[in-house]
Amino acid sequence: MRAPPRLYALATAAALALAGTALAPTATATAVSATAVAASAPPGTATAVTDPAATGTAATGTAATHPAATDPAATAPAVTGPVATARAGAPSQRPAPDAAPPRLRASGNRLVDEKGATRRLLGVNRSGGEFMCVQGRGIFDGPVDDASVQAIADWKAGAVRIPLNEECWLGLSHVNPAYAGANYIAAVTSFVARLEAHGITPVIELHWTHGRYTGGDSHCPGTEYATCQKPMPDAQYTPAFWTSVAQTFKNDQAVVFDLFNEPFPDRATSDLTAAWRCWREGGSCPGIDFQVAGMQTLLNAVRDTGARNLVLIPGVAYSNDLRQWLTYQPNDPAGNLAAAWHSYNRNSCSSESCFDQQLAPVIAQVPLVAGEIGENTCSHGYIDRVMAWLDAKGASYLGWTWNTWDCSSGPSLISDDNGTPTNFGVGLRDHLKGMQ
Repeated sequence: MRAPPRLYALATAAALALAGTALAPTATATAVSATAVAASAPPGTATAVTDPAATGTAATGTAATHPAATDPAATAPAVTGPVATARAGAPSQRPAPDAAPPRLRASGNRLVDEKGATRRLLGVNRSGGEFMCVQGRGIFDGPVDDASVQAIADWKAGAVRIPLNEECWLGLSHVNPAYAGANYIAAVTSFVARLEAHGITPVIELHWTHGRYTGGDSHCPGTEYATCQKPMPDAQYTPAFWTSVAQTFKNDQAVVFDLFNEPFPDRATSDLTAAWRCWREGGSCPGIDFQVAGMQTLLNAVRDTGARNLVLIPGVAYSNDLRQWLTYQPNDPAGNLAAAWHSYNRNSCSSESCFDQQLAPVIAQVPLVAGEIGENTCSHGYIDRVMAWLDAKGASYLGWTWNTWDCSSGPSLISDDNGTPTNFGVGLRDHLKGMQ
């Protein structure tokens, strides 16, 4: 989902104000040790990992400029020690072991757990990590503390998708270090731990990326910064992002990876075959101003770390078109892929007849996760139909989004952080509760 217009306006203003700043990892983002993640410091200190995102509180600090990095992968934040150790400060109380989130894998066209039982990812998105940091306003949009996670669990949500920003994770120097590098990683890993403590599957997703794009459907043509949705991931930083994320979570196979939010290389060129080749292979793509990292490159970055986590791979047309997904499916040595699809009432493919024609052939061969479903009506008639169709196919879905925005522009599932549903959110909440 593209964020509400007000968020793009803030992002663009912030990016233009930072024009000319060197793109390099900040000093606080060069390494994250288990000790550093557990550290604390007075408010506003950029060198300590204080996890300001737990309550949605904004810390203070100014971005520093450093010499340009010659190897993003070498300077990407590194997490040492087991992931569980690096999550110091996470809630000490955990549910019984049988309530922990499953280690998912693809088996034919189903998702199964470690016992071979069929599972589905049903839940919500928690937006904020993709835009707050780059706008200099914090890390998450609202609280992600234990009470807020409990509110999500009360809806019987079993999965939460967490959109991220690659420049914030890698700690590039134009991002306020209070919200970047070590601090950002610590906030994300702490949130993941809180979700898992409630038996909820975390889905780590890359939303906003680097690269100036001025072609069709450009959303922030005046800046190369990760302040809006780009048509494809960039070769300069995205592989380094996924290498670092995979290294962080490879020992926790309950974490799911969603490679890229909503590709739209088909808006940059009228040649649909070229768009799908770009989607898979990357490189110099027609109509795209920067070097692209294709889905195969990103999958390789994940698997080269030894991570065998379930990986979701979206289609084109803002993830709404999967018609050639099977043809261009990346090769996965771990054999643990699912197709990702997004569905809104304004999409081209928004009818059951289209679902039957375009989605059913994909679902027949691989697991399908509708990473975002929503509508701009402040009601739930459309998602009711989508959920019914996906239920019949045994597919997964996550509502957009667990944020207190205007339900017609977000769209938003909740009207407050306690989990009070909007008229739109009532549909998802009641459906999830009714499935228990």
